[in-house]
Amino acid sequence: MLALLPAASSVSGNLGAAAVIFFALLIGHALADFPLQGGFLANAKNRHTDLAAIFGTTTVPKYLWVHALTIHSLIHAGAVWLVTGSVTLALIELVAHWLIDVAKCEGLTSFSADQFMHAACKLAFVVLLYFGPAWVTWTPA
Repeated sequence: MLALLPAASSVSGNLGAAAVIFFALLIGHALADFPLQGGFLANAKNRHTDLAAIFGTTTVPKYLWVHALTIHSLIHAGAVWLVTGSVTLALIELVAHWLIDVAKCEGLTSFSADQFMHAACKLAFVVLLYFGPAWVTWTPA
């Protein structure tokens, strides 16, 4: 299936390819944020969730939320990498997704604002690919 996507290098100046990549990024986001997140990550990524009560235990690692949020963000970074082939955009996604979700978990944003910001990141990636700075499509040799 990924072979059907335009190469990141072909998006530069090609509106049709950019639209296809944007659509694929949104699909990747939907998959990573819902079925691939699951109940455990959805609960554990929020430092305010009482995991001991949810899982019926008395011991929960103190910084479990950091690991859960990082794993969740890595899944998103992987989706961006698979769709675009860009390590740079995947790393940006890792950091951006982590920060956006922290803001949501801290009550600074709503669910809708969270989803809008994630989609805006995907749009920004496509704009970067469309205008074609070389660092966007860099991949290690």
